[in-house]
Amino acid sequence: MADVTDAPFRRMIAKYSAHKRADGTVGGPDVMWTEFVAGDGLVRATPEGKEKLMADLIYVEEERPIVAQLFTSNPEHMEYAAKLVRELGFDGVDINMGCPDRSIEKQGCGSAMIKNPDNAKEIIRAAKRGAKMGEVDGIPVSVKTRLGYYEDELERWLPAILEESPAAITLHARTRKDMSKVAARWERIKRAVEIRNELKSETLIIGNGDVLSLEDGRRKAELSGADGVMVGRALFGNPWFFHPSKKLPVRLTVLPTSGVDRDKIHEQDVSDDSFEYITLEERLRVMIEHTKLFEEILPFKNFSIMKKHYKAYINSFPGA
Repeated sequence: MADVTDAPFRRMIAKYSAHKRADGTVGGPDVMWTEFVAGDGLVRATPEGKEKLMADLIYVEEERPIVAQLFTSNPEHMEYAAKLVRELGFDGVDINMGCPDRSIEKQGCGSAMIKNPDNAKEIIRAAKRGAKMGEVDGIPVSVKTRLGYYEDELERWLPAILEESPAAITLHARTRKDMSKVAARWERIKRAVEIRNELKSETLIIGNGDVLSLEDGRRKAELSGADGVMVGRALFGNPWFFHPSKKLPVRLTVLPTSGVDRDKIHEQDVSDDSFEYITLEERLRVMIEHTKLFEEILPFKNFSIMKKHYKAYINSFPGA
């Protein structure tokens, strides 16, 4: 997510979701993605402009495995960008084919790729060349996309991408037209898994959309058969999301499971004595820590980027 999953945000998640498993290993998110970076900019930008773009590709070891997300409709630029990402030591390359932003679509990127499968496939091939996917020193290439553009086109769109055998496809369970105005259709993630299996593809299917908690994600993965789940908005103000025993306060926003307008959302009490609930004082302390980290790592970026995080950190308590 642009101006969301930046280096400060990811470091907060890596720190506060970290926990020790029974086997002694450190738990947390299985993989993290960067905010998306313009492949065209990495090729064409002035030295000053490229330096700012490169800031979006900053990471630390605690964030691993870490995947860099790229967008471009130019195969040559994608190959260059994927090669750069590999040389920077990232664990994978992800291609954004789902962003609904008009400025991105005007470049033939993001969701616009759904309307141009031939170009989409060419972009995947270019990324695999740059990433040297399948070679000893190569890294995997994945795709993030949606069910379709104006309508659900899963039966056409998914097989087209699968022809190029990306390592994984993260499927946002909405169309571009849907934006986030309707509930995610997780039954279509289940169908995506079926299509993958019918085509005997080894590509992993990762579901995305309306994942409210760690438990909810596991439940959605089990019901859909997805190989994994990507979490987005639920991470706002909640760097403890992946910690198995720490939770935000007891009221949780619940979205309808399918086919219902989002104005029907409601709240339910999820209080459970088995969890340690994060106090308001702790949330505010972590919010300040996040702010200082943003200033330290990205001093040249507009500070207004942090406002969305502040709103999330100070949510769900009396007087908020």
